[in-house]
Amino acid sequence: MSRQRDRRRHVKNCRRIISAAGMAACICSAALTDDANAQSAGSITLSTGWLHIAPQGDASPLTVQSIGGVTVNQQLPGSGAHPTSSDTVGITTEYYVTDNIGVAMLFGLPLKVNLVGDGTLQKYGNLGSTKPMPPAIELRYHLFSAASKFRPFVGLGVNYTWFTQVRISNSQFVTDSLGPGGSAHADLSSSWNPVFEIGANYAITKHWSVGTSVGYVPVTTHLTLYGQTATGTQVVSKSTLRLNPLNVFVNVAYTF
Repeated sequence: MSRQRDRRRHVKNCRRIISAAGMAACICSAALTDDANAQSAGSITLSTGWLHIAPQGDASPLTVQSIGGVTVNQQLPGSGAHPTSSDTVGITTEYYVTDNIGVAMLFGLPLKVNLVGDGTLQKYGNLGSTKPMPPAIELRYHLFSAASKFRPFVGLGVNYTWFTQVRISNSQFVTDSLGPGGSAHADLSSSWNPVFEIGANYAITKHWSVGTSVGYVPVTTHLTLYGQTATGTQVVSKSTLRLNPLNVFVNVAYTF
């Protein structure tokens, strides 16, 4: 009788072990399937985070083109300026065409860039400001398989940059340039530019991941400064401003 009881217990224990092993295998299989669907063909990722924009360029000397409608083309030797760095919230959405190729749209909330004087204009400090709008579309290639947690990528795209709220805010600069009672406003030209980017994402779960990227956009814009003296004489000046921003994006992402 005792032997029969032992056999029954042994059979029950074996069944429990086999059942537990079967459940574990199912769970592992489901987990592997779950991971395999992350960042794969047909999925969409939405990322948001801290975007730091650090311009690397400067401005050519200011050239007075005309005074009272008369062409002069007189360059102001030693004059120059540079744009300042700024921070904003970045937003990126990406559609995975295949497991490795994605199409991304890059945005940023409106940011403010100041223009600071250099050379003979250094004494004025901040000359003015603008709010650039630089959306971009980009083709990305992601390394490794869709199930990999760590996935570096490279991107190449195109950007269209235009500028809003271009302001000359330094009253002393305006007075010294146009005399007491003078006024000034400015425009910045829009442009299409290439976008270069490298980065990486790390999956925490199937849906959530963290990432970082570094991008470079060679942006050149033409500044036109329209001045008017107290007596109504129009003075038009120009400068070429090279922004060439290096962008650092640190983000958290959700994959649908």
